[in-house]
Amino acid sequence: MLRIFKLVNLLPTIHKIVLALLLSISLIIILLPSEEAQASRQTPESQLQTAESQLQPNTLYSVPLAFRTPEPPQKESLSSKEVDQKVQLVEPEAKTPQLQQGELFKVRSGDTLARLFKRSGLTSREVYEITQLSLAKKNLLKILPGEDIEIFKDLDNRFAKLRYIIDPINTLVISKEDDKYTQKLDKKQIETRTKFATSEIKTNFWNAAVDAGLTPNQIMQLAGLFTWDVDFALDIREGDSFALIFEQKYADGDFLENGNILAAEFINQGDRYTAVRYSNGQYYSETGRSMKKAFIRSPVDFTRVSSNFNPRRLHPVTGRVRPHNGVDYVAPVGTPIKATGRGKVIASSYNKYNGNYVFIKHNDTYTTKYLHLKRRKVRKGQSIKQGQIIGTLGSTGRVTGAHLHYEFIVNGVHRNPRTVKLPKSDSIHRKQKADFLKVSRVLMAQLEHNKQLHIARAPSLSSETANN
Repeated sequence: MLRIFKLVNLLPTIHKIVLALLLSISLIIILLPSEEAQASRQTPESQLQTAESQLQPNTLYSVPLAFRTPEPPQKESLSSKEVDQKVQLVEPEAKTPQLQQGELFKVRSGDTLARLFKRSGLTSREVYEITQLSLAKKNLLKILPGEDIEIFKDLDNRFAKLRYIIDPINTLVISKEDDKYTQKLDKKQIETRTKFATSEIKTNFWNAAVDAGLTPNQIMQLAGLFTWDVDFALDIREGDSFALIFEQKYADGDFLENGNILAAEFINQGDRYTAVRYSNGQYYSETGRSMKKAFIRSPVDFTRVSSNFNPRRLHPVTGRVRPHNGVDYVAPVGTPIKATGRGKVIASSYNKYNGNYVFIKHNDTYTTKYLHLKRRKVRKGQSIKQGQIIGTLGSTGRVTGAHLHYEFIVNGVHRNPRTVKLPKSDSIHRKQKADFLKVSRVLMAQLEHNKQLHIARAPSLSSETANN
């Protein structure tokens, strides 16, 4: 700095004056701001006041970013539920295949799964892939006329799902998603209910049972329970009655089928017979005696009796008095003949009087004989069960028409098969009897209660019928 002053002193006076002026001007420029700079510093406040005075109410204005007051960023606090919602928005939604409306096919004669798929516009390759599944291989390789198969396709007309009703309870469902096949069985919920039925016989047992709402199968089952005690072709009288409680099965609330008879009562010519089903599937009287007797009353389902037991009958061919030691049952030729009891065949042969005949020895007391058969189905020495078919009804031997001649022998003496007192049946095992009697009391009380309700309703039903 000292050298600079010495150098300036060496300059002429005029130069010193000029230099001083230049220095003064520079200092003024540096220290005193220009008008534009000063105006610029005053702009935010002055311009804002001016702008506010010019703003119109209820009008939207765009504020330049330079004039906005910056705010510090706030830290967002989210709950776990809100976080999950945000994540779900980000994640792609699962794709649900869009299906066309199902096409229901009623299987016709000669139809196969391949034909149904072709009719639906699907390929044989899809049929092949489906039939590789175990349930499909078991159920769909052989479909029957009248069955229903419903086929669904996706929006691209490709296989998506199949529903096949196997039976009223089970439905096979086969689905395809992402080129992968799945199979499952949809099973309906089964519910068992009980129902009561009763009727009084006015003309015959069959018509009375139909009037009570029983099916043919139930009628035969009911008759079968009492076949050891009642001859339904000959013993039924007007005024006889019956009542029963039986099961009915429902699938998802829809009626499915009738089930077992749980308890039954049959009143025949003043005699009362009862049957109760136990957990072992067998039927016993209400006191525990087996319904299965040593013998059944009739060996054949007949239409009528042409000749009864008569020790002094006139023979229809010879005209002489000759005892008729059995009962002649008339039925169509070929009707099955049943053994009335368990035993051993002691004769199975043919002669000109008896035609084809079979004799069965049941024990040292009882023997039964069956004559005029069209065909014999057992041989001598063979052991047979009660109800086993031993031949068919015919007209062989000395006869005037097709029928079965049936004899019942007790200790070597012929007895009337229709009226002979049959041996009592065995009782339920003593270890099961107490439990059975509990079941029996409940069911028979329920049966009696329903009978009383039916009797109480009968007058009102009769008056309604009369009014109609």
